[in-house]
Amino acid sequence: MTDPVLLWLRRDLRLSDQAALTAAAAEGPVIPVYVLDDDTPKHRKMGAASRWWLHHSLRSLDASLRDKGSRLTLRQGKSGEVLAELARETGATRVHCLRHYEPWWRNAERAVAASLDLVCHDGNYLTPPGSVTTGAGQPYKIYTPFWRALNEHMPPPQPAPVPREIPAPEHWPKSEDLDDWGLLPTRPDWAGGFRKEWSPGEAGAAERLDDFIPKAAHYDIGRNLPSEESSSRLSPHLHFGEISPATVWHHAIRARGDATIFLKEIAWRDYAQNVILQYPDYGKTNGRAALDGLAWRSGKTADADLNAWKTGQTGYPIVDAGMRQLWATGWMHNRVRMIAASFLIKHLLIDWRIGEQWFWDTLVDADYASNSVNWQWTAGTGVDSNMFVRIMAPLTQSEKFDAGGYIREWVPELAGLGDDAIHDPDAFGRRPAVYPVKIIGHREARERALGAARQAK
Repeated sequence: MTDPVLLWLRRDLRLSDQAALTAAAAEGPVIPVYVLDDDTPKHRKMGAASRWWLHHSLRSLDASLRDKGSRLTLRQGKSGEVLAELARETGATRVHCLRHYEPWWRNAERAVAASLDLVCHDGNYLTPPGSVTTGAGQPYKIYTPFWRALNEHMPPPQPAPVPREIPAPEHWPKSEDLDDWGLLPTRPDWAGGFRKEWSPGEAGAAERLDDFIPKAAHYDIGRNLPSEESSSRLSPHLHFGEISPATVWHHAIRARGDATIFLKEIAWRDYAQNVILQYPDYGKTNGRAALDGLAWRSGKTADADLNAWKTGQTGYPIVDAGMRQLWATGWMHNRVRMIAASFLIKHLLIDWRIGEQWFWDTLVDADYASNSVNWQWTAGTGVDSNMFVRIMAPLTQSEKFDAGGYIREWVPELAGLGDDAIHDPDAFGRRPAVYPVKIIGHREARERALGAARQAK
């Protein structure tokens, strides 16, 4: 019998439009394997919300594989060592995978390639990161010209179907038990809202896409309105590779109306990957050195403010609604993400890296590239970013984008307020005693932030 090949899965947990699976299935018996690589030096361990998602996504993928006569092999350890050992056990010499661009995964790919024939395929992005370049052959740092250049390569290839069959090996290697990995919360069980909100896996991703596509042409307006359900909610499915961006793109361009604004959001994922390909430490190092000397607040008072932000007790309804939604569901409306991030950085003058780490732990769609790029854009430290001195006014944003219904849902102690007072109860003398006083006034926070920026320069 032909020697088996290993299919190394990471953030590509699907069977459709899966180039690595297609190539492996064409060669012979396939052993799909997922390695929980948490201990490798410099490997960024997944946050708690992502681990919850991973558990259910792996469960779903294994069921899909078994429908095809295959199964998922689970192992823990350093990817290079685990795959080499699995190859010795099974007689495999070749490994197929989709290429990843996080710095730790690039290191892992080099480690695997040192002992095995590693074949990397593209498929997690619209185009391979690094392939869209300027006329001088340099990668783009700014999104807008990147978007224009990317469009010259669009549409992406048509998504490939699921292989008709996945050849199975004569003997399956031993697999660890998913339940033994401890990916799910125990006590307290904070994932009740997650279970109501999400259906991880390829089928859940397809359902989300089908639900969203009829609304795609209205995304340009709806994406800014927290009280409306206009977001695609595809981000965690895309992050874990349960659906390919090519599949999303082709569905969107067939939708009625102009889906350009939504397609730009899909392209932002590609842009973010291009940034971390150029700056692997972007999650902890400023893209611009101008604010390296900014004096971020620290100490007991700053810690108390940070905790108020995390728990949705800042006294700013739109910020508190977003942070409570995040804790309850593992997700936050995209407009509110910007407002909440800006509040931490500029109103509380707390280092953006601390906020990025909190989002990394609590978001089901936590993505190293997108998370880092978005936080640095808000902080004014990124290679393409908003200026630090442009300070978002959360109360104005709340009213402008009609967030009253959103606030009533996530800050129930304010649910009885009218449309005038819901955004800023203090201004109308309507703040309930159970709701906190603002931890800092907007004008005071703005002056403090501008002063810190002047000193940094």
